[in-house]
Amino acid sequence: MDYTISTVLLFSFLTILSSSSSSSSSPTSQINSNSVLVALLDSHYTELAELIEKAMLLQTLENTVATHNITIFAPNNEALERNLDSDFKQFLLEPGNIHSLQSLLLFHVIPTRIEPGSTRHKTLSDHHLHLETNITTGEWTVNQAKITNLNILTRPDGVIHGIQRLLIPRSVEDDFNKRRSLRSITAVKPEGAPDVDIRNHRLKKSPPPEKPGSPPVLPIYDAMSPGPSLAPAPAPGPGGPHHHFNGEAQVKDFIKTLLHYGGYNEMADILVNLTSLATEMSRLVSEGYVLTVLAPNDEAMAKLTTEQLSEPGSPEEIMYYHIIPEYQTEESMYNAVRRFGKVRYDTLRLPHKVVAEEADGSVKFGNGDVSGYLFDPDIYTDGRISVQGIDGVLFPMEEEKEEVVERTKPVSKMVQSGKVVVKPRRGALL
Repeated sequence: MDYTISTVLLFSFLTILSSSSSSSSSPTSQINSNSVLVALLDSHYTELAELIEKAMLLQTLENTVATHNITIFAPNNEALERNLDSDFKQFLLEPGNIHSLQSLLLFHVIPTRIEPGSTRHKTLSDHHLHLETNITTGEWTVNQAKITNLNILTRPDGVIHGIQRLLIPRSVEDDFNKRRSLRSITAVKPEGAPDVDIRNHRLKKSPPPEKPGSPPVLPIYDAMSPGPSLAPAPAPGPGGPHHHFNGEAQVKDFIKTLLHYGGYNEMADILVNLTSLATEMSRLVSEGYVLTVLAPNDEAMAKLTTEQLSEPGSPEEIMYYHIIPEYQTEESMYNAVRRFGKVRYDTLRLPHKVVAEEADGSVKFGNGDVSGYLFDPDIYTDGRISVQGIDGVLFPMEEEKEEVVERTKPVSKMVQSGKVVVKPRRGALL
């Protein structure tokens, strides 16, 4: 069977490692040409090898092989190409679900060399596999999956058994069902009640349709705020088969770009796990709004304390403060701060604004210690979503919070009795 390009590159990489194993004494460089990993690539299980490469598990398996003998239960190509559900396969290949893909593949690897005869074994994914034998037929099964090729590949550091189908742990199955149920809920857009004219008790006429690509009718905050009835949808965009912007695809695309860019895994992980935030961004972009995301890098996210993230809703509040409801690039923001000194951008965390100013030939966001510089400009710009990398996590100013508290305090109507002295006014006319 022909190799795919990615599998051939992975095989070349393992060959280079094997050639350098004699000159290095570290435990991670003990891979040679007679390794079970190289045998897996040079076999008929190319689909499994390609998934291992996509899940970035090569280093993990190398470290395991260097210290243990391993046993791999390898499903054949037909089980991964034809017999696997298309929706489940798409779920595994999405960048945001890489942890589920890793758990699924490590579920097929046991860090010991086992032969049929033992029953229960712990895998690299901390799950357990059960081996059983049929006394009458002599067939072996692992988690009720038939072992079709027993000891098909045997090497000094491991053994590979061919199995009939893919083994799916319960945790990965639960993640897939949660995403599928969420997708079915969000796919149906509810419609608001019809608007009635209170003067004649008749339905109001709908406004004439606007041209595709027109800016949204409502401010972005009105579109976000929940209410008894939904706001009218803004003008449709030019993208997609129904002339709407494909917000879900664009949000997935920029999260995938963050992962491939490197250094922003924590930000991408929060966006993926906070399903409400990703869904909200997708809906806003689909309705024609534009967004600029100030993405803190991993070094900045590592400085967040447990107290800052432990309160309910605090990760969402932090992320909302880093989203600007405008489309800004490095050039537009730098020109603005050079011309006006300080610029206050609205954020999705009402009513707080983020302050930007010029500093050291770049754009600095925030004030004092709670600030961050424009570190990686224009990571992702597609006309709807702009992602700008910064080297700090931003928080609203304390003074701004105090203003909000004072603004919401009720004004007391009680006036103390006493003599009121009126100060004379200056000016020509008294």
